[in-house]
Amino acid sequence: MAFMIIGIFVFGSVSTAQTGAKSGNGDLVYIIPIEKEVEMGLKSFLQRTTSEAEENGADHIIFEIDTPGGAVAAAEQIGELMQGLKTETTAYIVNRALSAGSYIALNADQIYMRPNATMGASGVINQDGTAANKKAQSAWLSAMKSAAQSKGRNPRYAAAMADPSIKLPKYDAGKGKFLTLGPRNAKEVGYSLGTVENRKSLLKKLGLSDAERVEKSLTVSEHIARFITNPVVVPILLSIASLGLITELFSPGFGIPGGIGIAALVLFFYGHAIAGLAGMEEIVLLIIGIGLIVAEFFLPGGIAGLLGSGAIVWSLLLSGQDLSYMVMSISIAFIITFIAAMIMIKKMGMRKGFFRYLILEDQTSSEKGYVSSESRRDLIGLEGKTITPLRPAGTAVFQDERLDVVTEGGYIGKDKRVNVIRVEGVRVVVREAE
Repeated sequence: MAFMIIGIFVFGSVSTAQTGAKSGNGDLVYIIPIEKEVEMGLKSFLQRTTSEAEENGADHIIFEIDTPGGAVAAAEQIGELMQGLKTETTAYIVNRALSAGSYIALNADQIYMRPNATMGASGVINQDGTAANKKAQSAWLSAMKSAAQSKGRNPRYAAAMADPSIKLPKYDAGKGKFLTLGPRNAKEVGYSLGTVENRKSLLKKLGLSDAERVEKSLTVSEHIARFITNPVVVPILLSIASLGLITELFSPGFGIPGGIGIAALVLFFYGHAIAGLAGMEEIVLLIIGIGLIVAEFFLPGGIAGLLGSGAIVWSLLLSGQDLSYMVMSISIAFIITFIAAMIMIKKMGMRKGFFRYLILEDQTSSEKGYVSSESRRDLIGLEGKTITPLRPAGTAVFQDERLDVVTEGGYIGKDKRVNVIRVEGVRVVVREAE
C-alpha cells in the first residue's frame, strides 16, 4: 500500500511538471519569463528551462521580457545560450527590455511588443552609477551590434541604444541620449514584428493558438539564487556575514551573532552554487580557509591565519559573477566591519568574548600579593654603624644585620653612627647621626 501511495505521488509530480508536454499531435510552446534584474541566477533558470524545452521537442519558445537590465556578463551568457538554441524563439516584451534586457531580446529570432512596452537605453554603467571605461563600452557596443546582425536586423539602432554619440533625432535620440524604442518605432526600424495586446494575441500571430503550452516558473532554490546573486544583495550579505563573525568575537561562547554570520556565508555560497557560479573548488577553498583560521588559535607566527583569510577571500572572488564587482563588495564589507570593530573595542574593550583568552588579565600588584622585593620600611629611624666608608654607598650594620646603604650624597667614614632616614625599594638611605 505504501509503495502504491509513493508511486501515485511520484507519477502525479512528474505529470504536473510535464503539463502540456508534446503528445505527438499539434505544437508545443514553452513560455519562459525573463523578469527583474539580469544576473547569473536568471541565466541558470533559462539554462534549465530551455534545455527542458528542447529535450521535450518544443516547437517554439516564447520569452516574456520585463526587466530594467542588469549584469552585462550574465546578459552575454544568456545571449550565447539563446543563440545556441535549435528551437525557434520569440521575445515578447510585455513592459521593459532595457539595457541588458534589450540585448537579450535582440538574440531572439523575432520580437513582439505590447502597446506600452519599450526597449533600449543600453549604456554600460558601473555599480556606482558612473559610466564604464571605454574598453567595456566598446565591447558592449560590439555585442549589441552583433546580436542585431545575427538575426538580420539593422545594427545601427542597436548601436544607438548603447552609444549616446549616435544621433537619431527622428526617434528622440539626439546627441548624448541613448536610443529607446516604443512599439511603433521598433516596428518601423524592423526590430519588432508587431504590437500585440496579450499572450493570446501573440499566439494567434505566431499561428500557435491551438498549441499545447508549458508555462515555466522559478523553483524556490532559483528564487533564492536570483535574490542572492543580485548585485545589490551581495555586499549586504557579505557585510552581515563579517559583522556577525566579528561581533561573535566580543561575545561569550558561541551565540546568535556567529550563527547569523555563518548563515549569511552559507546563503552566499548556496545561491552562487545554484546559479552555477560556485563549485566544489570554491567551497573546498572556503573550508580550508576556515580550518586555517581555527588552527591559528593554536599555532604561533600568524601564518596560518593569514593564509586562511586569503583562502576565504579568494573563494569569494572565484564565486562572483564579476571579479571587479566582488572586489568592491568585499571592500565594502571590510570597511563596515572595521568601523564596527573599532566601535565595539571603544565601547566594550578587548576583555570580553574570544579576546579574553588572548589578553593577560593577572596583575602583579601588591594588593594581590605580588611584590618585586621585600619592603624594609621597618628600618626607618634605626641607628646603626658603618663597617665600610660610604662613598656614598657602602655597608652598615643595624641590630646585627649587615645592609647595603647609601648616603644622601656626602662621604661618611668607617665606624660612624648613622640613622636610616628613608627606604626606596631596595635602596636604604642613611645620614650620619648627630
